[in-house]
Amino acid sequence: AKIPLGREGAPQDVSNVALFLASELSDYLTGEIIEINGGLFMR
Repeated sequence: AKIPLGREGAPQDVSNVALFLASELSDYLTGEIIEINGGLFMR
């Protein structure tokens, strides 16, 4: 199966989300499941 974003995930992709979640930019975000999969498992 091809990944819609055209590449495999990298550690930087996960760390970017972790940094976002640790920042004030996510202060109104609650109870989410964030899939970091390049769109491979789109719902």
